[in-house]
Amino acid sequence: MIRVVVVEDSATMRHLLRESLAADPDLQVVGEALDGREAVDMVGRLRPDVVTMDMMLPTMSGLVATEHIMAEFPTPILVVSSADRQELFSTYNALAAGAVDVLEKPRGDASDAGWGRRLCSSVRLVSRIRVITHPRARLDGRTSSSAPVPAPVPAAPPVAVPDPSSLRLVAVGASTGGPGALTDLLRSLPSGFRTPVLCVQHIAASEPFAVAFSDWLGGQSGRAVSYAVDGTPVRSLTGQVVMAPPDRHMLVRDGVLRLSSAPPRHSCRPSVDVLFESVATEYGPSAAGCLLTGMGRDGAEGLLRMRKLGAVTFAQDEASCVVYGMPREAAMLGAAAHIMAPARMSAQLATLSGGASSRTPGGASSRDPGGASSRDPGGASSRDPGGRR
Repeated sequence: MIRVVVVEDSATMRHLLRESLAADPDLQVVGEALDGREAVDMVGRLRPDVVTMDMMLPTMSGLVATEHIMAEFPTPILVVSSADRQELFSTYNALAAGAVDVLEKPRGDASDAGWGRRLCSSVRLVSRIRVITHPRARLDGRTSSSAPVPAPVPAAPPVAVPDPSSLRLVAVGASTGGPGALTDLLRSLPSGFRTPVLCVQHIAASEPFAVAFSDWLGGQSGRAVSYAVDGTPVRSLTGQVVMAPPDRHMLVRDGVLRLSSAPPRHSCRPSVDVLFESVATEYGPSAAGCLLTGMGRDGAEGLLRMRKLGAVTFAQDEASCVVYGMPREAAMLGAAAHIMAPARMSAQLATLSGGASSRTPGGASSRDPGGASSRDPGGASSRDPGGRR
């Protein structure tokens, strides 16, 4: 049985959640909380497998409750949110704080057909994710016995580093846990970083969620963030972060952004592999690839392709990942020349672009959040591609 705690202050919505979950014989609602403070206490007492979390709660908000749960009793959290703009921004803040997925609440129209099945499927999916004490909590000096010990990865062969002024494009891929990792990476880039950044983030496909995410990420990172428009020359994107739109692949061909409705790769559209492979072919050694936290293996083969054609490649280290899936696949393939936390990737990218700076757009140091300058959170030196001391 997958044991679920439902957190929702609306009696009507709570009833719908309870009835929908009861339709699946493998799911059991073991508790219902009406506010955030009660949710934190209930999770600590019952230790469920999954929490469904509303954002707009009395006493303590869903965001604050998420932060407490991920710091004290790490548990997979599925945010069940409406498409209201204020609530969406809270939703993405919760994802950055360690929640692992989001499901839009019923809209009261034809799109509600099958919503209960989607809820059960989402709960099943997030129950399989091994969450960790959120990195923000660790930085405050708090730890959890449930946090996994990072596993060693095989050393990758050495790779030649291109001339620092030759970086023309950065490609980034992320999935579960990506909002927080992307924020750390982009916020830590120096203000003078002008190399275009193309990004694939697996996210809810509904338009309100997508539009809100680009606005939220721009506000969090202090950078210009937008969704790709087919036919845009890459040379016109200096200093910008461009996201793949919902349900469309993004790739580069002949120096121009292209959007595609081709079949999904690894059940993903947009696919990180599609972006990485096109960047490898188009830019070779003048590109860098960063594969961040996420479930599955999308992006690992594409990152390997980038490395084989001379690009500098990075994978997020296990200690800072919400889900060590995609980066682990890349590490096991030997696709990642460097394994480190997102903020340390930023410092390396700044050096490669020839525009390294000690200050980020927000005035913070480009050192990683833990204050380390030569080692990642897992203790690996950036000089060792395999992440071993």
